Amino acid sequence: MHGHSHDQHTDRHAAQHAEGRATQRRRLAFVLVIAAGYMVAEIVGGLYTGSLALLADAGHMGTDVAALALSLFAIWLAQRPASVEQTFGYHRVEILAALANGVALIAVALFIVFEAIERLGAPGEILGLPMLVVAFGGLIVNLLGLYLLHGNHDDNLNMRGAWLHVLSDAMGSVGAITAGALVWGFGWYWADPIASILIAALVVHASWLLLKETVGVLMEAAPPGVDVDEIRQALEETEAVASVHDLHVWTITSGLVSLSCHVCKSEELSSREILTALQELLKRRFSIEHVTIQIEPEDFEENGRVC
Repeated sequence: MHGHSHDQHTDRHAAQHAEGRATQRRRLAFVLVIAAGYMVAEIVGGLYTGSLALLADAGHMGTDVAALALSLFAIWLAQRPASVEQTFGYHRVEILAALANGVALIAVALFIVFEAIERLGAPGEILGLPMLVVAFGGLIVNLLGLYLLHGNHDDNLNMRGAWLHVLSDAMGSVGAITAGALVWGFGWYWADPIASILIAALVVHASWLLLKETVGVLMEAAPPGVDVDEIRQALEETEAVASVHDLHVWTITSGLVSLSCHVCKSEELSSREILTALQELLKRRFSIEHVTIQIEPEDFEENGRVC
């Protein structure tokens, strides 16, 4: 009876996960289409008005298009089943996509800064009102994209990378709107490259946070918010557990935390009872379900270590 209910829970969880991925794909695809369409509009607008901020925003939106396409591909590939060679499946593809998105964001930001510094030395004439109109349209497109992707980026690094692209692009639109208003109202042409540099700084900050977490996953560091010492203490306080060693906690992909450890047991309880207690503890207190535990008797010797 217990096994049957467990299977039902697993099937329901898998169905919900698949449904969530399908929703992510649909929303990413829609955001990809509108971003690609408005990127063309910003290129035309930037060339017509002479605005670096608009051209920078168009280039940034181009990386959005590439990032969204990469994220869509990663979601599709991550659904492929595990194989003999890829025993964990293709979940890490999403982490690699997030890494690529973070690097691309920083590269775009550095290019914007380089162009803006050159423009500061010789600011050219800019058509403020058309620039303002095009930038405002870009902001609307980006706000729509943020709305569609909201709620899917909190626990998925791949989706967060795509969401950060759209967010930084929205900030770029705000900067372009501000610069356009200053150029149109006061003739301050230098506002255009200054706005571009500020946008680039915000992009670098957001990208650095994404890269830091992504590299942590690839280096198999303990996930943020997980206290390994607290887990060890909780395991060792479990009845019939003498000690815990070789404890490892890492992230396979966003939302999928794994744990492995060796547990030295006393003779009070069976290995089955201890294993059941530890699995329930890890699931209840730490929300960790992908667990591998090796139970060892107190006199067990391994690599010179005796329980």
